[in-house]
Amino acid sequence: MPWCPQGATVCHLIAHASGLAFDSEEIRAAPGTKRIYSNTGFAVLADAVAAASGIRFADYLAEGALGPLGMTTSRLDGPAGYGGVSTCADLTRFAAELQVPTLLAPQTLAEATQTAYPGLDGVLSGYGMQRPNDWGQGFELRAHKSPHWTGSRNSPETFGHFGRSGTFLWVDPKAGAACVALTDRDFDQWAKDAWPVFSDEVLTELA
Repeated sequence: MPWCPQGATVCHLIAHASGLAFDSEEIRAAPGTKRIYSNTGFAVLADAVAAASGIRFADYLAEGALGPLGMTTSRLDGPAGYGGVSTCADLTRFAAELQVPTLLAPQTLAEATQTAYPGLDGVLSGYGMQRPNDWGQGFELRAHKSPHWTGSRNSPETFGHFGRSGTFLWVDPKAGAACVALTDRDFDQWAKDAWPVFSDEVLTELA
């Protein structure tokens, strides 16, 4: 795979443990030694999927996942690491799939939501160093991180992702619930203040 540090695997890339920098081809660490959130790593993954399948990654995603899940207004409209475009309706379909899989193999979902390379420290963007910075194969894991963008009522088993565009999706298996938020404001202090409170209110209401 181009740009890939020697010894890095697909699992390293998808778990942000490859050693690649956030947004460049610079190698910042040996694979499996540090959690470095890397959009570049997801670009490498997309290139690998395209090379293996012979299908442009955006088309592969649409045909293999978005279409079957009924996510008809979602698309990849830019780099694989941050070029996704979607709607609240489509993301609730995705959240439902993560709770009761119909397309995903149970083993795949289990691997995606369990810590890959346990014990790795790293910076959680916007929240500083986390020791450890647990991550699954694709999803960030709530675990016992503090501070965090989910609420104090979210269980450690909560998994999901938030974006610099002011969006988030979390699934809390223990609560049997998921939450999606899309905004038109870039992530900043307002999100740090509002999101945990909002998540706690959602879980309180459901309880």
